[in-house]
Amino acid sequence: MDTEYLKEYLKRKGATLVGVGDVTQALSRELIHLTKGISLAMNRGLTRDTNQLLAGLQKLTQEWLKKQGYRSFSIPPDSDRWKDKLITRLYPLVSHKTAATCSGLGWIGKNGLIINEFYGSKLSWSTVLTDAPLTIDRPITESQCGDCDLCVKHCPSGAVTGNNWSRRDPLQEIVRYERCRSLKGKRRHFSEKPNCGLCITICPYSRNGLRHPTGNRKSEQEILQKS
Repeated sequence: MDTEYLKEYLKRKGATLVGVGDVTQALSRELIHLTKGISLAMNRGLTRDTNQLLAGLQKLTQEWLKKQGYRSFSIPPDSDRWKDKLITRLYPLVSHKTAATCSGLGWIGKNGLIINEFYGSKLSWSTVLTDAPLTIDRPITESQCGDCDLCVKHCPSGAVTGNNWSRRDPLQEIVRYERCRSLKGKRRHFSEKPNCGLCITICPYSRNGLRHPTGNRKSEQEILQKS
């Protein structure tokens, strides 16, 4: 099956990154027949418009797979602004983080978000599960954050534990999400955002990555002054 054609097709339609991983170990009994996870990312902030674009990419993916004679199932893009919608019941079935790491598109950073070496944590994600015999990418199984602790030091709620993620220890606490939610509830100017976002903007991969020449890099102090 021409996996590379599908990837390039979706990139032409607006995807920033596309990867394929074996997500068998993360599937519930109801989805165990859909062992491949197609991870889709866009280099856009998490907004309703972004979610609609990601949903459009998922639809194109499913249409392409159906024409090839294979089944598929979409896990909708994340957004806490849709927390009262019926589709939120689909979120726990398979995590976008699982699909992304299995597809080799990033690792789970100390900030609890997927970090890609080029785009940091600024990507928005969606996932399509399928039974198509797609060629899988090499997974990422360990954090590449190393000793960096900027998000730990600057998290205003103290939610980031500083632990490095590893697929060998999936239950290790990375972020104390109740503290993150508590901070958002107390600060009115966060009401239209999924989080305060400082752990994204302070991350060296998000502000530098491999995209920018050294001369364009923003300092830690510049980031904090704007936050």
